Amino acid sequence: AEHPYNHLIDTLKDGRIKFFNPQKLNDPRYDKLPLSIRVLLEAAIRNCDGVYTKEDDVQNLLDWQQQQNEAEVPFSPARVLLQDFTGIPAMVDLAAMRDAVAKHGGDPGLVNPKCPTDLIVDHSLQIDYSKWSLKNQEVELIRNKERLQFFKWCSKAFKNVNVVPPDVGAVHQVNLEYLSRAIQVTDGFIYPDSVVGTDSHTTMINGLGILGWGVGGIESEAVMLGQPVSLTLPHVVGCKLVGSINPLTTSIDIVLGITKHLRQAGIAGKFVEFFGPGVSQLSVPDRTTIANMCPEYNATVSFFPVDQVTLKHFKKTSKFGRSDAEKLELLESYMRAVKLFRSYGEPSEDPQYSEVIEINLSSIVPCVSGPKRPQDRVAVSSMKEDFQSCLNEKVGFKGFHVSKEKQDKRVPFLHCGQEYQLAHGSLVIAAVISCTNNCNPSVMLTAGLLAKKAVEAGLVVKPYIRTSLAPGSGMVTHYLNTSGVLPYFSQLGFEVSGYGCATCVGNTAPLPDAVVDAIKQGDLVACGVLSGNRHFEGRLCNCVRANYLASPPLVVAYALAGTVGIDFEKEPVGVTSEGKEVYLCDIWPSREEVQQTEEDTVICSIFKDLRGRMEVRTRSNSVLFPWDHKSTYIRSPSFFSKLSKEVPPPPSIENAHVLLFLGNKVLTDHISPAGSIARVSAAAKYLLSKRLTPREFNSYGARRGNDAVMTRGTFASIKLQNRFIGKPGPKTLHIPSGLTLDVFEAADRYQRDGVPLIILAGKDYGSGNSRDWVAKGPYLLGVRAVIAESFEKLHKNQLVGMGIMPLQFLPGDSADSLELSGKERFTITQPDSPSPRQRLTVQTSQGKSFSVTALFDTEMDVTYFRHGGLLRYVARTLL
Repeated sequence: AEHPYNHLIDTLKDGRIKFFNPQKLNDPRYDKLPLSIRVLLEAAIRNCDGVYTKEDDVQNLLDWQQQQNEAEVPFSPARVLLQDFTGIPAMVDLAAMRDAVAKHGGDPGLVNPKCPTDLIVDHSLQIDYSKWSLKNQEVELIRNKERLQFFKWCSKAFKNVNVVPPDVGAVHQVNLEYLSRAIQVTDGFIYPDSVVGTDSHTTMINGLGILGWGVGGIESEAVMLGQPVSLTLPHVVGCKLVGSINPLTTSIDIVLGITKHLRQAGIAGKFVEFFGPGVSQLSVPDRTTIANMCPEYNATVSFFPVDQVTLKHFKKTSKFGRSDAEKLELLESYMRAVKLFRSYGEPSEDPQYSEVIEINLSSIVPCVSGPKRPQDRVAVSSMKEDFQSCLNEKVGFKGFHVSKEKQDKRVPFLHCGQEYQLAHGSLVIAAVISCTNNCNPSVMLTAGLLAKKAVEAGLVVKPYIRTSLAPGSGMVTHYLNTSGVLPYFSQLGFEVSGYGCATCVGNTAPLPDAVVDAIKQGDLVACGVLSGNRHFEGRLCNCVRANYLASPPLVVAYALAGTVGIDFEKEPVGVTSEGKEVYLCDIWPSREEVQQTEEDTVICSIFKDLRGRMEVRTRSNSVLFPWDHKSTYIRSPSFFSKLSKEVPPPPSIENAHVLLFLGNKVLTDHISPAGSIARVSAAAKYLLSKRLTPREFNSYGARRGNDAVMTRGTFASIKLQNRFIGKPGPKTLHIPSGLTLDVFEAADRYQRDGVPLIILAGKDYGSGNSRDWVAKGPYLLGVRAVIAESFEKLHKNQLVGMGIMPLQFLPGDSADSLELSGKERFTITQPDSPSPRQRLTVQTSQGKSFSVTALFDTEMDVTYFRHGGLLRYVARTLL
């Protein structure tokens, strides 16, 4: 009733479904906003509570054209996506919070994520041990029992948590194939689906018109507990796709071509939004693959607004359950009502962008690579001419130096009682391989449909050509068989040879002796074509000097032609037994045909299989987790050990010692535990005390649910540059004793003596990738403040979220300019009523004093600090 935007509420389905309709603002700026910004605006309107999200934020979003790259706005996504490594510490924190609430007489059942959360168990395969079964000839992977037991308890104990069980898939694939909905309906309100996830591949979801990107563990945990993500209003680059796709161009050609254009455009940290008539030619798998490549061109997201292609995909995948038709109708009605639906052929719908990049799809042409190096790309249309030039060139990366008089030489030979001829450019190896770049189902189906049409047209592959088909997995064989194209591969000689590395590594079956003799007799430059990723000279076969990497359908095409010296646009790919010439364009399957086959056979079978493997949820009788005190993977953290019902006074820091004296560019890699656990580290000593052998240490990532391991691993980087020590390493000076100790051992001594700790640093403290323990670790070491010349913004927010003060030297000041040795003791007095961006005075034991700025940007930052961090604040509100 008190919502400031109640007047924007609209209805669908005869009033049964409500939604906030930004169009009712009657503000002309809305129609000019990029659709990705409209998603942010709708979330701001819906979540406007005057605390986390304010009316000024809504106005800043409406005023995006002027405010981009200036204003900070909150974003409350519809859901959070966790993979197992980052999911464990987040859920361990909530389980520990339940214990703390119960200890103080509160209801632990109230501790649940506020934002719906999906947790994928199998993203990072965790192997406890493996054993070889002679009977089944397979390796059985036994997953970590402790982790799985904890995940299973979480799935039953917490509301708003959906745990995707083992054997379903990696996080980004499950998000795309099962969890995404495009819309969410909660308590009778409909709104766009959106997500933040703890995996870089979260961006893949933007190909479905669902806004989402990757964040760190602490940020995701904050969103779970109801706090929005803060972001600077981004520049939005409009990527206009025009032109028609070349008939021979595959999905891989398109994805890599667009990625190359965007990489050259310099769009780091920006949103990319696709528009223009060419978008309609891209399938959903094409779009999601392009969106997934965001890290390649450094964009935050690559957003494809919902259109008819998206709706068709949802219809085929049956993602909405039994009432698909009704929910698809609701999806389209809602998206049209709030202008989040695109008709890419209507220029009148195009919004205004920060800048526009135009890519002509017709400029993306099919290519092959060779004849000796994968980086030497050749357009298929130029292949005949390029191979001829290779014969003329001096011996080198592209040349074979064949004299003019020998270039037309032909050598006859007999094979299976029939005479054939070989010449320069004749094909003798053709291998269709589904791995690396060519694992996209569309290219394998294109090859299969091409084989089908070739057989139906009466074409054959010459029997002396060594053909093979090596699918990357049994799933590839499954969908090739289901789509009906596998028998046609076989008829052309492409038999399934197995699922391991073959032709790429030289595991090609020997060529017929007559073929080898003919090549040697004529000193011919014979050729191989494969859809793998390696093709150095002589690698496939020592008598085959020219080898080309090509897409699977082009491998079939060149096999049919029997030579690489062909211009497919002007020359027939083959001649039937009746003498009829058949051109490649006559048998090449259309993109529409490939996409239809992919939707009908591949995608449907994937989604049917996924739904069959999803676990039916049941509620748990155990509200509190039964911690196993012998576990070295899952342990209740000590964040809530001194929690009280009353809000304590603003905490001052008195007579603190400096734990670390650091320089510029301290990375999160230096702070947060990562990688394997060194045998001489503090974490290793702990695990040895638990009677584990070094073989059982595993990695810091696998033990993120054990605060004892992670705290000991904090600042354990061998590349840490601590000015107290003078050389890289995870050591520091324990000032009272003068001893050089592991960082954890020194911190432990200080804590046992009741001495608070601070860190001194230079510029850009906390740069790099976000990690959940980058602030949790220092907090548990006893660090209460970091004084630095500047902070990476994301890490500054992480410190605030854990109750650590980020204090910035005033401009021109630094530890060096103030002549600080780091061996002083420091006192930082807090005022009775802290406020954002307040100046504080730091007193040293040497009689010096200087001012710093407390980097609390909002009143909520101050609140978190007073409570000792976000986790303690949430726990205290439940008491």
